[in-house]
Amino acid sequence: MPRSRASIEMSEPLSAAVEKFLEYLRDERRYSPSTLHKYRDELKSLRDYMQSQALTHWRDLRGEQVQTLIASEHRRGLTPSTLRAKLSAWRSFFKFLARRGEVGVNPANGVRSPKARRKLPQVLDVDQVAALVEIEGDEPETVRDRALMELLYSSGLRVSELCAVRWRDLDLNDGMLRVVSGKGGKTRIVPVGSRAIAALNALHELDMPQSGDPLWRGRNGQPITPGAVRARIKRRAKEQGVWQRVYPHLLRHSCASHLLESSGDLRAVQELLGHADIGTTQIYTHLDFQHLARVYDAAHPRAKRK
Repeated sequence: MPRSRASIEMSEPLSAAVEKFLEYLRDERRYSPSTLHKYRDELKSLRDYMQSQALTHWRDLRGEQVQTLIASEHRRGLTPSTLRAKLSAWRSFFKFLARRGEVGVNPANGVRSPKARRKLPQVLDVDQVAALVEIEGDEPETVRDRALMELLYSSGLRVSELCAVRWRDLDLNDGMLRVVSGKGGKTRIVPVGSRAIAALNALHELDMPQSGDPLWRGRNGQPITPGAVRARIKRRAKEQGVWQRVYPHLLRHSCASHLLESSGDLRAVQELLGHADIGTTQIYTHLDFQHLARVYDAAHPRAKRK
């Protein structure tokens, strides 16, 4: 059925503003075609809502209407992460219009999407970690991989931090490591456990590096890449009989969970991991409670399940 003249006239100024915004993202912000496609889709749903409400200009949209639309999309089955992406695109669009003087306020500001259920991180248990890192053999590749995984688990490093470490950052006598964070470039000092120190000493004797050399060299003597670290860990996990999907961040999660489980010191775990907000670290308290719940159910006389 063809659209009425009124519908066409109503949609044209709305669409024209969207096209100008997409041109700005393409020409000035250099966004990729796939990102532009996503923005177009997010703005289409907002434009369709405008048309359904007989709103002819973007300045006519109010914050409560945006909130109503988000609630409607949620009832329709859209996930919280999808709704957050929509709101992000809409806020950027209205910010663009405000700079051009086409709207006075940003109606998407202050609108909240439904909270996503926070997914608990996966962890290995202590026996699984031992099976993974205790690789037998003195071959050069084995020595390097054993040191790599011991340090990841010992100090809870991000893979980007691991790849950036150089020998001058490491004090094997005092068991300390200087880490430059992959998030924000902040520096922190973290302890290195005795097993990791032994593995790193073996690596040092094998490679005889200079102080400025990376701990693990990739091609042409450059630092190893995160992709190469992931591939090494994945291969070693299969060889060691650890059939759970193993990746660098899993060792970081496992380190944090085991340390919190043993010490109960949330602040210490926060400092080790380099979290700016302790709320980020608190996710591991949920894992610790799960461990407690399992022990309780198995051991308490009044907790036996029928």
